[in-house]
Amino acid sequence: MKHETIETNAGWLIALTLVVISIGGLVEIVPLYFIDSTIETVKVGGKDSVRPYTPLELRGRDIYQREGCYTCHSQMIRPFRDEALRYGHYSLAAESQFDHPFQWGSKRTGPDLARVGKKYSNQWHTQHLLAPRSVVPDSIMPNYPWLMKNELKFKDIVGRLKALKMVGVPYAETEAEYKANVKRYGKEIAELLDINMAEENLLKQAQQGNYDGNKDDITEMDALVAYLQVLGTMVDFSKFEDGHFAEFR
Repeated sequence: MKHETIETNAGWLIALTLVVISIGGLVEIVPLYFIDSTIETVKVGGKDSVRPYTPLELRGRDIYQREGCYTCHSQMIRPFRDEALRYGHYSLAAESQFDHPFQWGSKRTGPDLARVGKKYSNQWHTQHLLAPRSVVPDSIMPNYPWLMKNELKFKDIVGRLKALKMVGVPYAETEAEYKANVKRYGKEIAELLDINMAEENLLKQAQQGNYDGNKDDITEMDALVAYLQVLGTMVDFSKFEDGHFAEFR
């Protein structure tokens, strides 16, 4: 059938458009019925390794999105040798299961950040965000000096956690949910995911981590560096045999 015939015949155009939409819809919907078999099981000692973000890390992620960092950095290492050599083990679906939205993408004006956590010191990240060219001379990344000046706003952190809980992120609000997290992640992590202690946990992590190097206040820099430092650190690949995660691909 000629393309012109389809374009000039309303009946054919509507019918074939519906066929294309149906195929596209099936491609989007059908995989959801098999999603449990495609998300890797990542357990060490019977506990899940991949956890939701702590309140401080979550605020850092919010700032990361607000500043548009995702427009130049992806968070998805592909299963290719060159990517593994540069960045490390390819990204697992399990590592993004609590991301809303996920930060995958293919646009890399800057390097992929999926495994940037613990690769550099807090001091390096702070300096890099304040003046990128002071640590990476060829960088075209803009300066973000206001992160060090802006006091971190977190009075709405409880509401943010509750919103994520509504879409399936296992933050705990009840005693039963807390106990379920203890069983799933261990007591230490479960306490960090307790919505009722959100502000207390945020303040504690910020003060102990001192991510921006200034203990006098808690800034947006503290939160953003805390987020960057956790990326790619939840899975200890040395605990798994080579090829363990290939069965999920």
